[in-house]
Amino acid sequence: MPPDADFLSRRGSEPLAARMRPATLDEFVGQEDILGPGKLLRRAIEADQLSSIILWGPPGSGKTTLGHVIAARTESRFLTLNAVLAGVKDIRAAVAEAEAAWKELRRRTILFIDEVHRFNKSQQDALLPHVENGTIVLIGATTENPYFEVIKPLVSRSRIFELRHLTAAEIAVLLKRALADPERGYGRRAVTISHEALAHLSDVAQGDARSALNALELAVATTPPGPDGVIAIDRAVAEESIQRRALLYDKDGDVHYDTVSAFIKSLRGSDPDAALYWMARMLHSGEDPRFIARRMVIFASEDVGLADPAALGIAAAAAQAVEYVGMPECQFNLAQACLYLACAEKSNSAMAYFDALAAVKEEGIDEVPLHLKDPSRDKQGLGHGKGYKYPHAYREHWVPQQYLPDKLEGRYFFHPGDRGAEAGIRERLAGLRRRREEPARPAAPGGRPWEAWQERTFGKAAAAQRDRLLEQTPFREDARVLDLAGGGLMALGALLNAPLGRIAARFDDAAQARAAGRRFEEWRVDRVLRAVCAAPEALPFRPAVFDLVLAANPLTGGGDAAAIFAEAARVLIPGGCLAFTEPLPARRRRLWQELDLSTLPQALVGRVVEAEESLYRDPESRFALSEAALSRALEAAGFEIKVLDLDSGTESFLVSPAFIERLFAPGSSGLSYGDRLRKMLSEEELEQVRHLVAARLGGRTLGRESVFACVVARLKRSDA
Repeated sequence: MPPDADFLSRRGSEPLAARMRPATLDEFVGQEDILGPGKLLRRAIEADQLSSIILWGPPGSGKTTLGHVIAARTESRFLTLNAVLAGVKDIRAAVAEAEAAWKELRRRTILFIDEVHRFNKSQQDALLPHVENGTIVLIGATTENPYFEVIKPLVSRSRIFELRHLTAAEIAVLLKRALADPERGYGRRAVTISHEALAHLSDVAQGDARSALNALELAVATTPPGPDGVIAIDRAVAEESIQRRALLYDKDGDVHYDTVSAFIKSLRGSDPDAALYWMARMLHSGEDPRFIARRMVIFASEDVGLADPAALGIAAAAAQAVEYVGMPECQFNLAQACLYLACAEKSNSAMAYFDALAAVKEEGIDEVPLHLKDPSRDKQGLGHGKGYKYPHAYREHWVPQQYLPDKLEGRYFFHPGDRGAEAGIRERLAGLRRRREEPARPAAPGGRPWEAWQERTFGKAAAAQRDRLLEQTPFREDARVLDLAGGGLMALGALLNAPLGRIAARFDDAAQARAAGRRFEEWRVDRVLRAVCAAPEALPFRPAVFDLVLAANPLTGGGDAAAIFAEAARVLIPGGCLAFTEPLPARRRRLWQELDLSTLPQALVGRVVEAEESLYRDPESRFALSEAALSRALEAAGFEIKVLDLDSGTESFLVSPAFIERLFAPGSSGLSYGDRLRKMLSEEELEQVRHLVAARLGGRTLGRESVFACVVARLKRSDA
């Protein structure tokens, strides 16, 4: 029998946690990722072919127990040392025994050293040659990171296996086993435990099986039997035994996610008091401090970012301190990081990574530019690296040159904010981008290649309305802009007002989007991010990505104002602006005024006029659109109006056969001109009016005086 195997027979005086230690791998609970069937460590133990290993894990995760299981399983000699009590002399004695056993019996020796990180460097050095030459097979157990606490030569000669905290479910298995085991546990005694008490002990033990078993032992020892002779452990007894009050907190339930959400939102909202409260509530309820530390490390980049570059270092240091110090002392480290993150300036500009990732996924992998390629292999034959300008060779340690692949050149993913340290980064970066873009900037207004196309496609009046709106729109030169409606008219204006920005445009159909894409390429305009043909209310952009949303007459085609304004609010950053032009039909000249109605019977004339006028009075009809209706719809979508100017202009349209057909056709909503005429006229009378319109206006281009609204509205911030 191995020298240490007698631990299995010492039952009476040992604590419950020691008595319940598994004797075989099949009894071992947890650590399936390293001890599950077919895993490397399990195969090595079962084959008795173990090499030197270091078991790294938190208290109560099973390191010492696994050592004893190996002792019972192996045919090798098994020696144990505890680094707290042992010294170099003990190491030498163990090595001497191992050498003698090999010479005399040809038996290997496994040396198990508990808390190996407690050995100083000289003690660890004393182990090194004997591990290297195979005199001993080392099993070291440590709660500390061996890459920091164990000397590198010893780490390099050992395989590291990390043990994790046991889950609450796994601890519950161990507690139930202790209650049922007649030899080592309480199987011969009348002990019951409520579901709530079992869940509390399993959860609050925080992955430490020894802590949970000690609490169960204390509960059984201190709870008197009831009248029926049964020791009943309820939640109150469990709370006293583990000295932790049960709170409403389930690590896999809604309360867990709600509490974490409240913690992160308090950090994001710069409320240190609330952030401390939610963190204290999580820790007191048994949350793993490493989970909280991980969330703060993520938050430091996602929500603070370059506005305060020190935040990530502080959060990462707190996470390391949690591993190094552990509970309860690491609460100081977590509190410090929490307060710093809550009080730091905020920026989410690191989200630029996901724009870059989208470019990789959607546009494929393009060739690395020749001058950026590694010259060490193919400089002579293929010219790799030729033309590269070494920035440090220039006065400012910077020189303009291309760094992105050809088809992405000019694309900007990163848009710094104006808070904290990021404001300085933004100013410097804008200057560098401006200088790099200078040779490729659009030509002067008279020489822009798209002038003729713009005038031909949209007309001078539409371009004039667009320019009037853009004069009142707050542009940044690196703004991210979405042309929501207008067939590309607004995108062209945005390119001139945001020369360092990124522009996206929505078109009514795929053919229109492709045609615009070809034009942009022909004009060497390469800063259009994406051309899409989705409906305005279903745009494939992630929330809060644009600084500006522009639109030319977004409601003219019958669009729903509530849906369009809501979609604009979805893709705008808080404080971003929606700027658009929109004709106000209620103020324009009526169609009946363009006709000579004297040829119609007088009674019919009155009904024709009333049918059209009723369209402009009906609040459900787009013809009744007014500045007051626009204001109400914008405010309902979360906007506050900054500019609402009215301007008159001339609308030109061709009265074609297709136009006449649409004019008299029934509408799906019952709000069309044809619908109104049908309510008041017979079919014969309707045909009379159709004939009159075709005869008087067919084939003519009408110019009607209209009133346009130029609107600039800012999306309210959540804290406004």
